[in-house]
Amino acid sequence: MRYAAGVEYNGAAFHGWEVQQPEIRTVQGEVEKALSKVANHFVRVTTAGRTDTGVHAVGQVIHFESEAERSERGWLYGSNANLPKDVCLSWLKPVSDQFHARFSALSRTYRYTIFNRPVRTALSVQERTWIYHPLDEALMQLGANHLIGEHDFSSYRAVACQAHSPVRTIHRLEVWREGEEVTIEVQANAFLHHMVRNIAGVLIAVGGGKHPPEWVKQVLEYRDRTLGGVTAPPEGLSLIVVDYPKELLGSIT
Repeated sequence: MRYAAGVEYNGAAFHGWEVQQPEIRTVQGEVEKALSKVANHFVRVTTAGRTDTGVHAVGQVIHFESEAERSERGWLYGSNANLPKDVCLSWLKPVSDQFHARFSALSRTYRYTIFNRPVRTALSVQERTWIYHPLDEALMQLGANHLIGEHDFSSYRAVACQAHSPVRTIHRLEVWREGEEVTIEVQANAFLHHMVRNIAGVLIAVGGGKHPPEWVKQVLEYRDRTLGGVTAPPEGLSLIVVDYPKELLGSIT
């Protein structure tokens, strides 16, 4: 039987999603250990997208297979009972063999949250990036508009990115402010390594007045990461939604 599940985690104390060496703490490692205890056999999970060290998720999606006969409630509550406090399964349901957490995804949405005031905050420090100088969110949006659509994002991916193609399609890229909090939200068919953090770094430079909004397009056209901006810190970045065809996943509410 194949199952799909949603995963939430605070990435501050994890070395990213993907399993590495046994002594290195990862989200995948913790989830697989918990599911394996419930199944009474080793369970390997496949994820919609790997996240880096310090990056969070409220909408990560996985799938796994098991011959163990457990109810949906048994899988969900049994796994959460064996998971640490900084990671949990938010939902779980059986799916068809055609469902694949990564390859069935239509789009992914990330949110980058910035706490913007001269004095640092003592609250939610792991979930927000602090920028002390003023940011103009309207200028950031003007710059962001240049990235919407299908483009070669070579300038916005990590130098070590191993993706075969740098071409991605951004469906939506919005910037807004609520009080002292500035949010960057981006939806795309897929993302390159460090793509969202590099976009955030460029937009922060625009919002801070270091470059005009047109610079965002110039960086895009360079197609050279070494000519791009600074990579924004991982705290503040969260994977919030992965979209799938309704016929494969249905409703998760």
